[in-house]
Amino acid sequence: MSAVGDMARFGRVALLMGGSSAEREVSLDGGAAVLESLLRSGVDAVGIDVGSDALEPLRRLHCDRVFIMLHGRGGEDGTLQGALQQMGLPYTGSGVAGSALGMDKYRSKLVWSALGLPTAPFVMLRDEADLEAAAVLGFPLMIKPIHEGSSIGMAKVDDAAALRDAWSAAAAYDRDVMAEKWICGGEYTVAILGEEALPSIRLQTPHQFYDYDAKYRADSTQYDCPAGLSPARELALRQLALEAFRAVGASGWGRVDVMQNENGEPFLLEVNTVPGMTSHSLVPMAAREHGLTFDQLVLRILETGMELR
Repeated sequence: MSAVGDMARFGRVALLMGGSSAEREVSLDGGAAVLESLLRSGVDAVGIDVGSDALEPLRRLHCDRVFIMLHGRGGEDGTLQGALQQMGLPYTGSGVAGSALGMDKYRSKLVWSALGLPTAPFVMLRDEADLEAAAVLGFPLMIKPIHEGSSIGMAKVDDAAALRDAWSAAAAYDRDVMAEKWICGGEYTVAILGEEALPSIRLQTPHQFYDYDAKYRADSTQYDCPAGLSPARELALRQLALEAFRAVGASGWGRVDVMQNENGEPFLLEVNTVPGMTSHSLVPMAAREHGLTFDQLVLRILETGMELR
C-alpha cells in the first residue's frame, strides 16, 4: 500500500488547538507544527482553532478522529474528551478519567501517596489557616495553581509573607492552589509513548525553577538527553514515571515530571497528558533520542486515538 493509501486509514483528522486557557499561545505554536507534520505524512488533516464551540466544526467538516493539542482547562481536563466520547470520535491521548485526574496536581499526588509512590509533602491552600499548615512543611515552598500547566502562576517562596503573596497571585489563575515542599536537586522529565517510557531528559536553567520563560523563550535552558544517569537509575526513573502515569489513569502519550533530591531520590511532580510540541518541547527531544523523527512521533501519537476507550 502506498504511503498516502496507508494514511487513509485515519480518515479526516481534526487538529484541535488554541482554546481559551492560559496556554493558548503554546497550543497554537505546537498545533501548527503537528498539523504541518500530518500534512507532510499525507494525512487528511484540518486545523481548528477552538472557539466557544469545539464540536460544531467537527460535525461540519465530517471529521473521523481528533488530534488534541489543546492545553489546560477545556482541552486537557476531560471535558472535551467526554464530549468526543459522546460523539463517537476517537481522539489522541488519555480518556476522560485520566485527563481529569492528570490535570489535577493535588489529586494526582493524593493517588501517588496512597500507592506509596514518592512525592514531596504538600497541602491545599483553601483559606488563611492553610497558610499556617503550609509553613509547617518548612520553607522554601513551591506554590502552584493545581489546574494550570506551563508553570503558569507558580512561584518559589522563602517566607510567610512571600507565601501569602504567591497564594494570592496563583488564585488569580485557579481557585485551587497547592503548596509543595521545595526539592533541591536535579529536575527530570520522562515522556511516555504507548506502553513505553522514552529516555529521560535533565532540565537545567539559571532561573529559580523551570518556569514559563525557561520553557518557551529562554536560550539559557540546558536539556540533557540522555540525562547522564547511570543505567540503573535511568531504568528506575523510567519505571517510576510509567507507574505514576498509569496510576492516574493516563494513557496514549504524555509526560511525567520528577525532581531528584541531593541524595538522588526521586519525587514525582506532575503528569502532562497533552504535552507541548513546540521547538522547545521535550517529548520530541526524547523521541529523537529514541530514534523517532518528529513526523514518526506524530503518527505514533495519532495511532493512540484509533479506538474509543
